[in-house]
Amino acid sequence: MQSRPLVPLFLGLLLGVAVVGGFIAVLLVPRALDAVPDAESPTAATPPPRWVAPATLPPLAEASTRAGVAGLVDPAWVTAVAAESGIPERALAAYAGAAIAKHAERPDCLLGWNTLAGIGWVESRHGSYGGASIADDGTVSPPIFGISLDGSTTALIVDTDGGEFDGDTEFDRAMGPMQFIPGSWANWYIDASGDGVADPHNIDDSALAAANYLCRAVPTLGDEQSWRAGIAAYNADGAYLDAVATAAARYASATMAAP
Repeated sequence: MQSRPLVPLFLGLLLGVAVVGGFIAVLLVPRALDAVPDAESPTAATPPPRWVAPATLPPLAEASTRAGVAGLVDPAWVTAVAAESGIPERALAAYAGAAIAKHAERPDCLLGWNTLAGIGWVESRHGSYGGASIADDGTVSPPIFGISLDGSTTALIVDTDGGEFDGDTEFDRAMGPMQFIPGSWANWYIDASGDGVADPHNIDDSALAAANYLCRAVPTLGDEQSWRAGIAAYNADGAYLDAVATAAARYASATMAAP
């Protein structure tokens, strides 16, 4: 993929979107997420962490078990951590593989798989929102789409992809397990599954695209200030940052508890 200009990643699974300071900020709509039980939601008794350090990099597979980034990680690690964390194995393999791939390219970024997993949980419940599931090749089906960005309760984003990715030929919609809008996907698309197609509805492709974005948004995610700035670049809403931090911290703990 050729280098492309930095464009903010705008996500919005069933979320409202408002224009703030020239950027698009996604605003959490509680009703949208109430439909899915959220075991990671912060409570008054357990306030969300300020930030989350990167979890230990997953071990490499001795021999690749599949094409793409998901084949980079040790399958035994995936099985153990998935059982402890509750993350579906196929989604976890994508997050872990994307973190491994990004570490090989940009070790200074210090992107943890747990941060990608925290974002994936908040955006689409790891590709399961609305009854969706992840196939062995990483494809999420049925596809997950946000509401039409028609300007009524959201920012107005007229169709930019002819409906090719989001199925809407009039307005844009957020799409896929990491909830890109078409205009953002046009800047960050990548084939991470090894099938020759960059697909926002594929968990491998969308996870590595999100990793690339985060490591471009800030030089490192290895300290509190930078981590918070990186997540804010992804979505500036305070409740969103709290939700991602809480989930990411839980997933990091699951790694320590896994056999």
